[in-house]
Amino acid sequence: QVQLVESGGGLVQAGGSLRLSCAASGRTFSNYVMAWFRQAPGKEREFVATINWSTGSIDYADSVKGRFTISRDNAKNTVYLQMNSLKPEDTAVYSCAAEAWRGWRTYYYTWENYDYWGQGTQVTVSS
Repeated sequence: QVQLVESGGGLVQAGGSLRLSCAASGRTFSNYVMAWFRQAPGKEREFVATINWSTGSIDYADSVKGRFTISRDNAKNTVYLQMNSLKPEDTAVYSCAAEAWRGWRTYYYTWENYDYWGQGTQVTVSS
């Protein structure tokens, strides 16, 4: 059974940093895309970043480019999201997701295309 467990959320002041972790288990993820999405109160869930587990190919939403970094540790089966220069508008529940690689990158910008999800972790950025 696939499990994705996020950790690392919390409260931080604007301009600060946090690192989120997503520990994956239950299957081999070598042919999967791992993603971070976020959802703020009253808003739709939105794409943040993806990483192809085997190729290392990465994509970011324009809103986080240059501030957030997604990475993976194959030995630990863990994906990270390093978030720097945080802004109040980054406040949201951040969720990790996984989906098998299907051959085109834009497919993974849409949360409905993912089969596996973690429980989410709250990130709150105060001004």
